[in-house]
This record gives sequence, structure tokens and C-alpha cells, in this order.
Amino acid sequence: MNVGSLDRWLRIVLGALLIVLAATEVLGAWAYIGVIPLFTGLLRWCPLYSLIGIQTCPLHEQVKK
Repeated sequence: MNVGSLDRWLRIVLGALLIVLAATEVLGAWAYIGVIPLFTGLLRWCPLYSLIGIQTCPLHEQVKK
């Protein structure tokens, strides 16, 4: 887990919003990219964060100590 609570909910809301806007043709098909933040929010793990060493999850920091 490397995605914290606020980060998680922002990803879920933004991802779902992009998918809905793409499905209703308000935005183009590119907006289906919203599946990425949606899934990373649901899984609470972001591969990009892992690559660059970012942690927004305070629970993970407590476990490491």
C-alpha cells in the first residue's frame, strides 16, 4: 500500500468522473484513461509511486518503523 486515504478518494472520484464523461461523450475516448486512477485508488497501490519512492499512506510508514 502506498496510496493514502485522501489520495485514494481523489483518484476514485476523478477516475469515475472521467469514465462517466467519456461514456456520455462529453469528453472524447481519451477520458477512459480514468480507469488508471480508479484502479490505483481501489487497490491503494500506485506503480508510479513505487518507482519514484513516494508514499502517501501513513500506515505504511508506521509499519516500516
